[in-house]
Amino acid sequence: MTTTTAGYGSWPSPVDAVLTAAHDGRPDYLGTVGDELWWTAPRPAEGGRRALVRRRADGTEDSVLPPPWNVRSRVVEYGGQPWAAVARPTGGPLVVFSHFPDQRLYAYEPDGAPGARPRPLTPVSATGGGLRWVDPVVRPELGEVWCVLEEFTGPAPTDVRRMLAAVPLDGTAAEDRAAVRELTDARHRFVTGPRVSPDGRRVAWIAWDHPRMPWDGTEVRIADVAPDGTFREARTVAGGPTESIPQVGWDAAGRLLLVSDRTGWWNLYRAEFGAGGELGETVALCPRAEEFGGPLWKIGLSWFTPLENGLIAVVHGKGTTSLGILDPDSGTLVDAAGPWTEWASTLAAHGTRVVGAAAGPQTSCELVELDTRTGRTRVVGAAHTDAVDPAYYPEPRLRTFTGPGGREIHAQVHPPRHPGFTGPADERPPYVIWAHGGPTGRAPLVLDLEIAYFTSRGIGVAEVNYGGSTGYGREYRERLREQWGVVDVEDCAAVAAALAAEGTADPARLAVRGGSAGGWTAAASLVATDVYACGTIIYPVLDLSAWATGETHDFESQYLHGLVGPLDQVPARYKERSPVEHVDRVTAPFLLLQGLDDVICPPAQAERLLARAAGRGVPHAYLAFEGEGHGFRRDDTIIRALEAELALYVRTFGIDRTDVAPLEYRS
Repeated sequence: MTTTTAGYGSWPSPVDAVLTAAHDGRPDYLGTVGDELWWTAPRPAEGGRRALVRRRADGTEDSVLPPPWNVRSRVVEYGGQPWAAVARPTGGPLVVFSHFPDQRLYAYEPDGAPGARPRPLTPVSATGGGLRWVDPVVRPELGEVWCVLEEFTGPAPTDVRRMLAAVPLDGTAAEDRAAVRELTDARHRFVTGPRVSPDGRRVAWIAWDHPRMPWDGTEVRIADVAPDGTFREARTVAGGPTESIPQVGWDAAGRLLLVSDRTGWWNLYRAEFGAGGELGETVALCPRAEEFGGPLWKIGLSWFTPLENGLIAVVHGKGTTSLGILDPDSGTLVDAAGPWTEWASTLAAHGTRVVGAAAGPQTSCELVELDTRTGRTRVVGAAHTDAVDPAYYPEPRLRTFTGPGGREIHAQVHPPRHPGFTGPADERPPYVIWAHGGPTGRAPLVLDLEIAYFTSRGIGVAEVNYGGSTGYGREYRERLREQWGVVDVEDCAAVAAALAAEGTADPARLAVRGGSAGGWTAAASLVATDVYACGTIIYPVLDLSAWATGETHDFESQYLHGLVGPLDQVPARYKERSPVEHVDRVTAPFLLLQGLDDVICPPAQAERLLARAAGRGVPHAYLAFEGEGHGFRRDDTIIRALEAELALYVRTFGIDRTDVAPLEYRS
């Protein structure tokens, strides 16, 4: 192919915003139902709903539920495992799921009578955020489904109680809250769903309390289960304020399995019960300086699942992740072969086979089955197909940079790439520094068409896993303790400066962008540094004091206690670091994108920043989207947001393009 020389950012590309939006999201929440594999799948063109999909034994795929059914929970706002199903000898499977618009639990028999519809199992509450449910376990022998209940008791976001509860499958609770049987009290602020031992005699779950986040410290709770399904002698058996346990389960012999970071790395442990029911010593099954778990942002995530042959499937790694098969007796760990560099925290086992959701630098997320008898892998659902010639995909490079004080900073650099274009020899490309959300999270090394949208046009992208990111051990993520707005900003700036110094990026054409906590870092970077020519700020935190005093949801309402410090002890720090308090320091143009239904980072924060930026002479644009919450899911929103972001860079970087609609700026 003949290569044409043209300015960076001006290249034509088939990776347009429409194509990118159509491929947004990934399959999630896997489960096996008899011989079938079920999962939830994104539907950007259907209002951003999550569909429940099944792969039948013959390999065909179809939806369990038609539109507008939206299988998604709002517990802790980020949700979690929203469905559970059982295969029955007659009548086909029974599925219980949370429907996003009203958050009620519904039961449905997809192979039942033609025209049958889901029937509600739980009532609607007009109090605050209502009644919400997540991480269900169907107990047909008891005629119940056990799950986490989140119940609002007043109008404030923090007027909420959570506990494990049993909902009758006969629908008697659909109109009467009193028919819901509470299995635990609400002494703990947060709980995960129940994990029942193979013999049904014990149940385990995870609990924690403010001001801790689940990656700070959690506790494993155990109870004996009576024949009538009541819990007895609930007790704490593991964990504590400084030990994070994000998953708990059982092996076939009834031994407790748990992931703990007690050594500084999330590793897998096993413990047996004594004759008196007491928990014995927990033994590390594969001690390594790697992560076998991750941050529990959603209820019901899984990094391990036992198989019927005694082996355990695990998601593990450092920076990137693999699917491994662990022999718990010998400690031997064998990884699945393939092109995948990121396995999601969702696994489903069927016999000696395990299925996970995996992606790689050249593949979007697909469902991959590993046969532990043969070691062979195959794609069994949501198979990746190249939407365009892969020559338009970026080729990321894993890099480690040096930050202040000599500290390591992990990043993924995506240089511009196009099969038919290259930049002039005397020109260096513009780069956008991406700050991930969380901030307790990580940018995965996977194909992302949003990145390809820019790199295929000649704009480089660098994803920075700044100090505080997960995947590199507790010490690395603890770097952000009381340093949010400092370490993240410094690390992103250090990567940007290094790319410029080595000749990879144009120092005059650097941008910063991020969403949620990444939006905070982007805004704080424009306030605190002069590194960037512009910034894209997406549904951000902007005002720490307001966010800490009622302007967010309950789950993160005390997150800043660890990220910034206790408000009552360091109030000046909250004001000094908040971008909304220092708009006068912003001299670079910016784009602000906001969902109007966002209760995590509400539009009030964005509007406050805009009011203070008015009349200061700094060009800025604001796009607000009705019907969008925290994270854009609708295809029309994703399209408009991407095109607006490109328009910002075209204007700021002086890129010669005529196919980009200009933004309407304020100043």
